[in-house]
Amino acid sequence: MPRFKFIGFKLILCALLGVMPQHKAGAESAVKLAEQAESIEANIIFMRHALAPGFGDPDHFDIHDCATQRNLDAEGQQQAIRTGAFLAQTGIGFDQILSSRWCRCTQTAALLGLGTFTTFDGLNSFFDGHVSREETLALLTDFLDKTPQQKVVLLVTHQVVISAITGISPPSGGLVLYNHNTGQAARFSVQ
Repeated sequence: MPRFKFIGFKLILCALLGVMPQHKAGAESAVKLAEQAESIEANIIFMRHALAPGFGDPDHFDIHDCATQRNLDAEGQQQAIRTGAFLAQTGIGFDQILSSRWCRCTQTAALLGLGTFTTFDGLNSFFDGHVSREETLALLTDFLDKTPQQKVVLLVTHQVVISAITGISPPSGGLVLYNHNTGQAARFSVQ
């Protein structure tokens, strides 16, 4: 039985018994996420970094210096915290959390509060040409190919990376559920 089927059943049972999240809308959204993940047997959740106003990166971009990058503003920080709280209430246990090395992604991954994360170059942004698109996607594809279907992974990254793999362009802080074996993907909006 796929992992999300058990989680979905558990969420529905808990929601019916009233032991899940304190507000009904949160419980309903958690159940919808589990149902949507089950429908495509997703084991990968892509998350676009939370709101970081601007476009691309400044000309003086340095991967080692957050002051030279676009970063989360106060709204983006709150968005990441809310999304982390939502994902925690779903009951999904992530086997692994990976993030792009860009500061707006590592900030998002940290503020989610879902556990330890590791940076992974296969999630870096190739939008402004700071890294090679081909090399980045080759690293990511290799990682996805080696990820067992029963392993549930959260990947915090950029719109261009998510779009290249799934064909979906999520908004800042948006989630895309993905089954790497079938290529099926579904957008999910956290309310």
